[in-house]
Amino acid sequence: MDMQTIRELQAYGFFFFVVFLVCVLYGYCYHLYRSERTGRRDYEKYSNLAIQDDLDSAILERKI
Repeated sequence: MDMQTIRELQAYGFFFFVVFLVCVLYGYCYHLYRSERTGRRDYEKYSNLAIQDDLDSAILERKI
């Protein structure tokens, strides 16, 4: 293989890898949206955890 063919394969590989990562990112965002929409998780209380982080603050979830 010459160097130009190797560079071309690298470019195609990079492009498909970026497309794959974009699909994974959108899938994860959809998962977060769907799980909050159905009521399985409330991610807003997790975002408040960084602000209200005291030793005597309430526990978010109990271990089963």
